Amino acid sequence: RMNIIALICARSGSKGIPNKNIKLLAGKPLIERSINQIKELKEINRIIVSTDSKEIANIAITAGAEVPFMRPKNLAEDDSSEWLVWRHALESINKIDGGYPDILIVVPVTAPLRTVDDLKKCLAEYQKGNADIIITATDSHRSPYFNMIKINEEGVANLVITSKQTIIRRQDTPNVYDMTTVAYVTTPKFILENDGIFSGKVRHVHIPIERALDIDTPFDFKIAELLLSKE
Repeated sequence: RMNIIALICARSGSKGIPNKNIKLLAGKPLIERSINQIKELKEINRIIVSTDSKEIANIAITAGAEVPFMRPKNLAEDDSSEWLVWRHALESINKIDGGYPDILIVVPVTAPLRTVDDLKKCLAEYQKGNADIIITATDSHRSPYFNMIKINEEGVANLVITSKQTIIRRQDTPNVYDMTTVAYVTTPKFILENDGIFSGKVRHVHIPIERALDIDTPFDFKIAELLLSKE
């Protein structure tokens, strides 16, 4: 059986929403929702949480995850690289276990509307064997070719991407997607030997917009509460 580890990265600081990762959403700490979803996946051997916070660690352990190491402060800042956080987690697992997992699925706390099935699809897509990493994406409601603008120093607006031919209808633009934070699936080798997601062959799993919310602001949190209250 393959050794598949799920990694949840949850630092203590959050400017947009204080204590976001353990804020109660529909009665449960946000991190607990992700842990509960992963527990439904029979393929997963372990759920490991990377955090710099004892409080988050305790909540995670109570919910059924492991916290075998603490994340150093320099990897828990606002501008810390998520890629380096993944790398630190893998190196810590290797030190403790004397080896790396076969596959890593990273499950961000900030996508509470995902389903267990979405996670299964990400694992299945990776196991087809035609990608270095799987990301998730949803249909974008704005196109840089059509209705996304940049403003120059004089305050003049122009399209983000200007095309040689005039595009009048949205249907005439290339399809664009928003990356979501539902899950990432890859190998330790890819993370340790490369500098970011797009260093290799990237494939995606499509997530419908109603499950693709990424909680970043208090407004996002309100939307998630509203949608979960309708369940």
